[in-house]
Amino acid sequence: MITVAPTGAETAKADAPSLPVTLDELVRTARACADIGASVVHVHVRDTETRPTLDLGLLTETVAALREGTDLVVQLSTGGAVTDPEADRLRALEAAPDAASCTMGTVNFGPDVFLNRWEFIVELHTAMRDRRIVPEYEIFDYGQLATLQRLLDRHGAPYGGHVHCDLVMGVPGGMPGTTHALAAAVQALPQGATFSATGVGRTTIPVMLASLSAGGHLRVGMEDTLTYAPGEPVRDNAQLVARAAGLARIAQRPPAAPAETRQVLGIRSA
Repeated sequence: MITVAPTGAETAKADAPSLPVTLDELVRTARACADIGASVVHVHVRDTETRPTLDLGLLTETVAALREGTDLVVQLSTGGAVTDPEADRLRALEAAPDAASCTMGTVNFGPDVFLNRWEFIVELHTAMRDRRIVPEYEIFDYGQLATLQRLLDRHGAPYGGHVHCDLVMGVPGGMPGTTHALAAAVQALPQGATFSATGVGRTTIPVMLASLSAGGHLRVGMEDTLTYAPGEPVRDNAQLVARAAGLARIAQRPPAAPAETRQVLGIRSA
């Protein structure tokens, strides 16, 4: 399963002109990435000034447009920007995506702090189940896997019944993007869980190779890296998806179609 995270909340359009920030740009990007091998799109939206936003109207419009224009699994970020309040992050679920992120703990995010209190984690987990949204549990550090197990033990399985994690590696303040760190995290996953891995910045390629070799899946995109090779800026999101799809085929684990991904994740309706 290849997830594309095309925009994020950190990079300014002025610093990355090919960053998709309008709805038309996002839909075109999603289509191009689907054609190459992506099966999930991880969505952040921007306002008319290209600033990150959790505006419910824009989120709802974006989910509808991506559903109409692609057959990708539409996964909303409930993280938003690190400054977004909990109420707005929770309200994002009202846009009714197929899936959404659910981060398993607080982490230093470069110079900022990405706050995720235990009570808020529980609220997100249960709200997703009530709304029939499949969570992707975002793991920024090893100890957050213990939090995930505690969550499942105390509050039950997610909607769809399957546990899927994304190991976010290489964030300054989180776990490093190394083979050793990925291998340790995989050993601590809940029984029966699947995982994707995200290598931020220069850890992109090592994390992709480690994840493929460990039976995991991939997340790539301009949210996570803006450099394709030393001194070479990323051309667009499709370039990153093409590299991930090529490595997957080399590993004899070709990209999954959206229908296969829905089956694995327990997504029961488009």
